[in-house]
Amino acid sequence: MGIISVEHTDRLYWLGRYSERVYTTLKIFEKYFDSLIELREDEYISLCESQDIPNIYTSIEDFSNRYCFDGSDPNSIYSNLIRAYDNAIVLREEIGSETLSYIQLAVYAMNKAAVSDAPLIQLQKVSDNIVAFWGIADDSIDNENVRDLIKLGKRVERIDIYSRFKMDGSELRREIKRLNTRIKTVNIRYSHKRLMHLNYLVEEEEPDYAEIVKEVEALIQ
Repeated sequence: MGIISVEHTDRLYWLGRYSERVYTTLKIFEKYFDSLIELREDEYISLCESQDIPNIYTSIEDFSNRYCFDGSDPNSIYSNLIRAYDNAIVLREEIGSETLSYIQLAVYAMNKAAVSDAPLIQLQKVSDNIVAFWGIADDSIDNENVRDLIKLGKRVERIDIYSRFKMDGSELRREIKRLNTRIKTVNIRYSHKRLMHLNYLVEEEEPDYAEIVKEVEALIQ
């Protein structure tokens, strides 16, 4: 199986988280990129609050452009994509050049979208390349622990985002079931107590979303 250093274990986990963060936030926000009139000012402020990010934006248009494309905004989708890329570069030997190439293609598509008058096509290519990255990683990475660390990060991030956006409880229960299966296969320290609590929280009729975010963020030790 091969020994993975503590540093690379952490990078693989965060590669999964950042790639999922880019993919899911793009899916949530893509409907606003082409028709800004659909987004009210109180909605984008609420979106900032749900993600615990400061509202540094001056207008709906400023939010939609900077949150997606501004590399100087640490909370932007672009910045999270670059974090995924930076981790993937360091992990080239673990994940392979072909797997890395799909993250590189996602960055290329994001850069093209930033200068496009109609960015939705390129943004879809960003999402498509993230999906291709997950697919080729699953198919071509021989080290099972490497694959599972990426998948674990992906699952944790999805639960985090779904909770922040208060998605349907059935979606959260589905993701928690996947997390239960995945976390047992990975050589990483986690809190059994918090995992049990997460399983309890998602079964409630009205999930305590803030508590789910708190628990999932503290799950990996």
